[in-house]
Amino acid sequence: MATDTSSPSRTRILVVEDEPSIADNIVYALESEGFQPAVCATGAEALARFEREEWSLVVLDVGLPDVSGFEVCRRLLATRNVPVIFLTARGQEVDRVVGLELGADDYVVKPFSPRELTARVRAVLRRANGRVESAPQPNYIAPLVVDDERCVVRYFGQTLQLPRYEFRLIKALAAHPGRVFTRSQLMDRASDEPEAAMERTVDAHIKSLRAALKAVKPEIDPIQTHRGMGYSLVEDWGTASK
Repeated sequence: MATDTSSPSRTRILVVEDEPSIADNIVYALESEGFQPAVCATGAEALARFEREEWSLVVLDVGLPDVSGFEVCRRLLATRNVPVIFLTARGQEVDRVVGLELGADDYVVKPFSPRELTARVRAVLRRANGRVESAPQPNYIAPLVVDDERCVVRYFGQTLQLPRYEFRLIKALAAHPGRVFTRSQLMDRASDEPEAAMERTVDAHIKSLRAALKAVKPEIDPIQTHRGMGYSLVEDWGTASK
């Protein structure tokens, strides 16, 4: 059952931070705003509590004593869709990119102001509530999931074994829903020799990709054609039905 985050008094926030002074400051700031925070000092404890209880948001330190916060985030999001804000002493761009690519909603670099953190928590929860309000019912299956490790695509719960070119195309489109990719940009992402490929090659592979997707859901065409420009993946799946 989803946690009601319409009011701070019902918003439970799991704070995963091993430095007591930082954890205490975060808890004080969140409680002052009416939230209900709880603290875990290790990744193992956080995963256990996350499995047993419902949480509206997770504030997650990257540098935990037992396991990387990145790994904790990966495991959390593999079981449940919950907003995550990373905390870290690292300010390097590569760490921010890794965290956001894992699915985190925001990233705060230490030292930070508790007021800044609570403001970010509110902003992330507003976005999350918007997603929840427009989402289907709890038995909903994510329409399109790209499994990069296994090189497969799960489309409405059905696993698709796509040829390499089509897999790379859907991976590129799915990484940025709504973004219009030119044929040249798609060739760069999908072809081993983009300079030798022709633009109509992209059209042919898009056609094959559409056929594979329509074999699962004939009434839906999630790949949009932008005449004279290129292709994009739909952002709103409600508009994908024909």
